[in-house]
Amino acid sequence: MRSVLFAFVAALALSGGAAAAPPAQLPAAIYTDPPSDAAHPARMAVLHIPSGGLNINGVAYLAAGAGPHPTVVICHGLPGNEKNLDLAQAIRRAGWNAVTFNYRGAWGSPGAFRFGQNLEDADAVLAYVRDPANAKSLGVDNSRVVLIGHSMGGWVAVTTAAHHPELKGLATYSAADMSRAGGAPLAVRVSLMADNMEALAGVTAESMAADAGVSGTAHPFSQAATGLKALPYLALTSDDGLAGDTDALVKAIRAGGGSRVKTAHVATDHGWNDHRIALEAMILTWLDTLK
Repeated sequence: MRSVLFAFVAALALSGGAAAAPPAQLPAAIYTDPPSDAAHPARMAVLHIPSGGLNINGVAYLAAGAGPHPTVVICHGLPGNEKNLDLAQAIRRAGWNAVTFNYRGAWGSPGAFRFGQNLEDADAVLAYVRDPANAKSLGVDNSRVVLIGHSMGGWVAVTTAAHHPELKGLATYSAADMSRAGGAPLAVRVSLMADNMEALAGVTAESMAADAGVSGTAHPFSQAATGLKALPYLALTSDDGLAGDTDALVKAIRAGGGSRVKTAHVATDHGWNDHRIALEAMILTWLDTLK
């Protein structure tokens, strides 16, 4: 999400989260390839994931070794120009599988893009990777599946994880609570969506604005807090005007008795464009605590 959203949320933002520095020592997986395994090499699998009567597109970056491997599912933002494939590759080098996917109507996945459907698609991806036959084929350890989301994908990940207690963990960076965007004046919503609709099918700025007003407001971060209080959660924020969304969620989780949240705030932009290695380091270091 770009300047229109930033200007809107900056005016509403809460105080920033607790600041923390990236790990002093970079995880080796950021700069070192894994040992070669001729019998079980690192590989990539193209996925066609059933959701809403269609098959959405996905890619699994599968770790070397016999497995099964812990697995991360990554939810992209709006419209999804940042694919986080550098993060996926680093996660794989660390011995985890990494699954990326495109929501219905986004980036070539069939259907029309709808915010509510994004949540259904995330549920469908989790069901797909945890299906026994697929888990065996992909080398997925069903007891260690983690959900990660960026920007709007943070909203997807938070909302989805709240009703998936079987997950091993949740991580978000620069997450956007779509209930605030959905509750903005219509003209603001239309401007926001007009700036974020490339590579999305079956939409206009006006239809997306109306959709956000319904689906976004139906799933605020505050509603997810109770379902997240027992889940390990890495909450990363940046200087993009959205930090207050995550800060409020973390506060609500802790107020409800949750004690498994780790936070960090980094002075960078929404896509962490000058802190990608720091982002990878924080996520890999946290993932290592979940094994």
